[in-house]
Amino acid sequence: MEAKFFPYNNTLLRIRCSSKAHLMMKRKPDVIVAMHTRHHRSSSDESSSLIHKDNWFDRLAINHLSKCVQDATGLRNSKSGYESLVEAATVASQKFDPIQQRQLVIQALHTTLPNFIFSFTKMLPPSKFTRQVFAAFTTLFFAWLIGPSQVRESEVNGRKEKNVVYFKKCRFLEEMNFVGMCTNLCKIPTQSFIKDSMGMPVTMVPNFDDMSCEMIFGQDPPPLIDDPALKQPCYKLCKAKKKHETDNCLS
Repeated sequence: MEAKFFPYNNTLLRIRCSSKAHLMMKRKPDVIVAMHTRHHRSSSDESSSLIHKDNWFDRLAINHLSKCVQDATGLRNSKSGYESLVEAATVASQKFDPIQQRQLVIQALHTTLPNFIFSFTKMLPPSKFTRQVFAAFTTLFFAWLIGPSQVRESEVNGRKEKNVVYFKKCRFLEEMNFVGMCTNLCKIPTQSFIKDSMGMPVTMVPNFDDMSCEMIFGQDPPPLIDDPALKQPCYKLCKAKKKHETDNCLS
């Protein structure tokens, strides 16, 4: 596989060429999409890779979250941007057990926002309006962390409402290619943090085949013992630099 560069509308497109994949290109304002073959659990799986172009707000938010994670773990790195966040998460996954990882993320998330926001959101009554506000807020302000998203409808108590956020390609999971880091450093602590600190139940449903994810606001997650995400086998090309004791990629 090789990388080729083509000028397009004053933007340099990087296309990874593969003899096994058909190339499709489309240009968006902040994201360039290149279709190519990736190898995860099956060597024949195909998915799209997003090349993110972070703006000043994205970089500010990414560096802030990375610093919060480093403060929580006490482990520093000299990188910047999303590479710094990935490095901080990778080191945390290597130095701490799964329960400690989740606790550290919750601790870090508490320092990312001022306390009055937590107090305000906890005052909001559970309602269609509140669930839709959480979904809209997530879509507008967290593309830098997980990737572009859209609000979708679901049925709640027999009525339709826009309380689901769909991420076509999770940036964090794609960078890590490690199921255990998705569950221990994102899914489980985020679900706990949003419910306990902001008063909103949420279920995150990652799809490890195409790396998409859904956040369903207003829905409690299943018990960990029954959660399908925690029964997911490790990717064939897991980026974790250690051996797993079981087929499940949890550590």
